[in-house]
Amino acid sequence: MNDQPKISPTAPATPPFPEPGVPVIRNINWAGSWALYLKEVRRFMKVQLQTVWGPAITTLLFLVIFIVALGGSGRTVMLRGQAVPFADFVAPGLIIMGMINACFANASFPLMVGKVQGTLVDYLMPPISVGELLGALVASSVTRALFVGSALWAAMALWPGVHVTPAHLWAVLWFALIGTSFIAFLGVLTSIWADKFDHNAAVTNFVIGPLALLSGTFYSIDRLPPFFQGISHANPFFYIISGFRYGFVAAADTNIVVGSSVLLALNIGLGTLCYTLLKRGWKIKA
Repeated sequence: MNDQPKISPTAPATPPFPEPGVPVIRNINWAGSWALYLKEVRRFMKVQLQTVWGPAITTLLFLVIFIVALGGSGRTVMLRGQAVPFADFVAPGLIIMGMINACFANASFPLMVGKVQGTLVDYLMPPISVGELLGALVASSVTRALFVGSALWAAMALWPGVHVTPAHLWAVLWFALIGTSFIAFLGVLTSIWADKFDHNAAVTNFVIGPLALLSGTFYSIDRLPPFFQGISHANPFFYIISGFRYGFVAAADTNIVVGSSVLLALNIGLGTLCYTLLKRGWKIKA
């Protein structure tokens, strides 16, 4: 009996495919991120009259008021020594302002409402990482902003006396992307901090609204005293609107490279802050 060769046990063969029903998530859960992104997009598209067309029509009324009621059709604005018709000057600013408001409204909504309604677990339980959660929320907010911007651009393109044909399409797309991404991160940060609708409304009314209106949307900062020009340069919304307008009229209030660098730095900073707070569960996890 002792002379018989010993047979070493062999490890069970690994099946080439996982067992049915067993999820396999490698580096990035693309399916989960895409599902959350679609959920957020479908959420605002179900009420698109309120979330897309309503803001577009409201912003379009600003154009009508400034051009028709104030007689702006014959005015020009000096932009770095270049005379730009007032309608062509104000139209890009109104487009990006509508995109900013829509983007912030979308990004600041999900987590805050989850706290109020007790459905925050729907964002915490799925098998997605913090980065994937943050990316889906930001991407859906940027998507809503692009929908609003596209609707506004189409309406203004049909308006007589307004020229919104891009002079530099790359600048339009680039500043629309980094500008709305910055606003989306700001909205997510607000959604993390806010515990009720009043908190959200306070940021909208006392931060987003004033910064958007005082960012050179309706005027060139060259007409301001030096002190107020310096204040305008401290407003990140100014770089969004100035760079976006450059894409249409080929002139800007500031160096677009500087503006792009400032916005990129703000995106990185706010994105890192949002990621850190979500990772720690600040005001999210009990």
